[in-house]
Amino acid sequence: MNEILMDLDILGPALLTGILVTATHVPLGQRVLQRGIIFLDLAVAQIAGLGIIIAYSFHLQPGGWQVQLIAMLAAISGVILLNFTERHWPDIQEALIGSLFVLASSGSILLLTANPHGGEQLKELLIGQILWVTYDQLIFVSILYAIILGLWFNLSKHASALKFYLLFAITITASVQLIGIYLVFASLILPALAIRNMSKYTIRMGYIISGSAYILGLILAATFDLPAGSVIVFSLALLALLTGALIGKYKKQKL
Repeated sequence: MNEILMDLDILGPALLTGILVTATHVPLGQRVLQRGIIFLDLAVAQIAGLGIIIAYSFHLQPGGWQVQLIAMLAAISGVILLNFTERHWPDIQEALIGSLFVLASSGSILLLTANPHGGEQLKELLIGQILWVTYDQLIFVSILYAIILGLWFNLSKHASALKFYLLFAITITASVQLIGIYLVFASLILPALAIRNMSKYTIRMGYIISGSAYILGLILAATFDLPAGSVIVFSLALLALLTGALIGKYKKQKL
């Protein structure tokens, strides 16, 4: 009984994290796919990660407001730069996004070279530590995500590229510190890919795919003692693939 309660103490915050990430990342991921800037989320997540590593190099407290501020400033600086490049060189925007990702990744590795715990910090940055998220961490994130969702659904139809980039940067900065870069990318893109051919109920189906994947991934990770972030990524891929195939089959039957 104690083991079950302990698992619930761990899985409860992780499940709530999955719900919060799903709520924000599904609509944002749709917009990323529609705009054709697939690697935007990966680049912004990596820039936010670079900000976190810079903060750690000053021996700041992990999860503290100083770390949050530096990571957010880094991400916002990155999206302001990308907004500038989109206005001036839209034909090579995807290439510029990829280049910025490589630069941020390389900068992160360089900063961690002299750190004896650099390998572990890089691993946490990439695959996250969703099973170690606490309810206290989620209080601020819940408020932040609620504000972002309110702004998004009220402004998304009329939002400029810069407003989209800024909302995106703030969201990704919070998410990277909870679930890691890989899971941020998967949560944004995989549900969006699965529902791209749907004509209605797209948001609902995206929420179902993402929420189900987080539940399935956490259960499998806890059952087989596997890294939760990586298992959830594969769960998202599997459910997105199955959903996409079913949608394609249904559309063919209607023709």
